[in-house]
Amino acid sequence: MVVERQSAKKLTRRTSKGLITMAISLVILLAFSWALAPSSVSGGAVSGMLQFGAVLAIVGLGQMLVVQQGGVDLSIPGAVSLAIVIVSHEPDGDNNKLFAAVLLAFAYALGAGILNGLMVGRLGLNPIIATLGMNALLFGAVLGISGGTPRTTVDLLRGIGGGATFGLPNSLYFAIAALILVSLITKRTVAGRRFEVVGANSFAGKAMGLRVRTHQGLAYVWAQLLYCTAGITLAGITAQPTAYMGNAYLLPSVAVVVLGGTSLLGGRGFPVATVVAAIFLGQLDQFVLALGVPFAVRTLVQAAALAIGVAIYTVNWAKVRARFAARTDAASAAVQS
Repeated sequence: MVVERQSAKKLTRRTSKGLITMAISLVILLAFSWALAPSSVSGGAVSGMLQFGAVLAIVGLGQMLVVQQGGVDLSIPGAVSLAIVIVSHEPDGDNNKLFAAVLLAFAYALGAGILNGLMVGRLGLNPIIATLGMNALLFGAVLGISGGTPRTTVDLLRGIGGGATFGLPNSLYFAIAALILVSLITKRTVAGRRFEVVGANSFAGKAMGLRVRTHQGLAYVWAQLLYCTAGITLAGITAQPTAYMGNAYLLPSVAVVVLGGTSLLGGRGFPVATVVAAIFLGQLDQFVLALGVPFAVRTLVQAAALAIGVAIYTVNWAKVRARFAARTDAASAAVQS
């Protein structure tokens, strides 16, 4: 019994509250989907959900790295859209030009990440203002390359990004690879642990001799590379992507980070929980649409999910219950007297 209790305690420590919450929520959502909207859990619907849920997971991992440092990245729409435009316009229907286009997309992402990192990490600019300005610059590049005109992606990219292997969408494998990479770097390396220390308490990190501004700036660089990966994958999933598809990923990226348990004030990140939250939000979209709710309600659902996530992890529910119990006892005493 003692050994079992110790094992249970160890498992509780290792498993984050966000992961447990999202796993249970996903199971409940799937049960509701099966009972109320069976079409939302059909084979085709689940495959489509996993495709786009994987893209959101990759974007969410990038946003998580930024949020860990107490920031927020509003340049996601421009970053994802620019990657889509580059890999769909630059090859111009030629599979042989795809590799060069992918390298160009990552070069743009690296440049945007470095600029964001310098503005926030070195110059100390407000992350909202800095990344919002970067988003405008990225969309300027989008218009400059595409002219606002969509173009069909090459067959090679559609096969890689939109294809399936062993019955699962390839985009899901990209999300798993991104998850493993982020988890290994942040949880299993010295640099990653220092990164989390700086996010949790920058003053303590500075007192320990850590390069606080460098870590804060690098979060934006890695995030941009993940956004670029998501954009390239999304271009492969969509045969003729538009120049503004990245707009749909800003609010959900913050929502999955919060639902996964990462504090908006910075600190420890939870990559696995963030990915599970992305799948949850993707299935929630499918469920809502299958019920016949207008597509415009989707944003309201995402906003509600974000609000619930903030309430779950930031409100001190013990104090709320204590106050409620105290008021109930006072009311009962007043009635009896």
